Amino acid sequence: MKKMELIKKAALFTAMTALAMGLTACGSSGEETTAAADTQTVEAAETTNTADAAGSTAELYDGEFSIGIGQFAEHGSLDNCREGFLLGLAEAGIVEGENLEVTYNNANADGSIASQINQSYVGSGVDLICAIATPMAQSAYAATKNTDIPVIYTAVTDPVAAELAGADGVPVGNITGTSDKLPVEDQLKMIREILPDAKKLGIMYTTSEVNSESSVEEYKSLAEEYGFEIVESGISTSADIPLAADTLLNEADCVTMITDNTVVASLPIILSKASAKNIPVFGSEIEQVKKGCLAAMGLDYVSLGKQTGAMAAKVLKGEAEASDMNFELIEGASFYGNIKVAENLGIELPSTLTDSAAEMFDTIEE
Repeated sequence: MKKMELIKKAALFTAMTALAMGLTACGSSGEETTAAADTQTVEAAETTNTADAAGSTAELYDGEFSIGIGQFAEHGSLDNCREGFLLGLAEAGIVEGENLEVTYNNANADGSIASQINQSYVGSGVDLICAIATPMAQSAYAATKNTDIPVIYTAVTDPVAAELAGADGVPVGNITGTSDKLPVEDQLKMIREILPDAKKLGIMYTTSEVNSESSVEEYKSLAEEYGFEIVESGISTSADIPLAADTLLNEADCVTMITDNTVVASLPIILSKASAKNIPVFGSEIEQVKKGCLAAMGLDYVSLGKQTGAMAAKVLKGEAEASDMNFELIEGASFYGNIKVAENLGIELPSTLTDSAAEMFDTIEE
């Protein structure tokens, strides 16, 4: 337990340093930073309760482990990955507060903070790092190269493009995990069915995220088949989003989101501007539909996280090495729709989609 206490102290120090760096970078007030830290603590507690509930029905594994969870940005899909990851571990008998010590830090979409978080986990000697989203996974791999600490990632759209795996799926080192590759063709089919007359489909993405570029290229390769012209808008930082959104919305008939962490974190800005122009925005997963996207042919990120947790459990138990496990894809995509958004836009969602929906919403989350 002394080792775990040291890990907790190191992680707490890193979290406070990261928050301070975030404060300097964005110019926020001290009150806002404190509120953000309090929110993160509450979210972590809620995740722990969920994992405890799952673990209560599983037989505890005979062992004691410490892991560091690094999340690149704060938004619903990545939060769901984290929740699912702990659920997956709990279902394998590895439960936080019982035989598992967890430290968690969020990089707030800052690459330098991501690096600092992973270096602190290496310095603390955790048994495993869970890296949520591509930049965090790339940082964790760099930090652990000369160690025996395995990295299990999730929400990495294209592990090959991110240079975390070879073209055959084999890991480049002691790192593996799960991909949230978008069902692009299913999304295009859905958008065409909802908007039969739309011509120009807008996409905003971060030019430094290799996964985002990969997704945009896939959209371009398939768009003509469904009668769309892709209008793209690349950004460097979140500060670019308001102007980029204005430019995009002046050209596009509708917008589709991809799993770009910087863009998704600023979804409320995009939705507000799109709503003012009565332009539909399509999400890439359930949380975006809850918050005001019209619909999505999306993935279940809690399930993705659970799949990742199951992989991590095998590594912690010594049943497999991360370096010997090819990355995994989550199977299938489901339709999610927002009735309230459809009403606001004057659009009727086709029954061919709603009748088979995984979930429909009639409110817009704040």
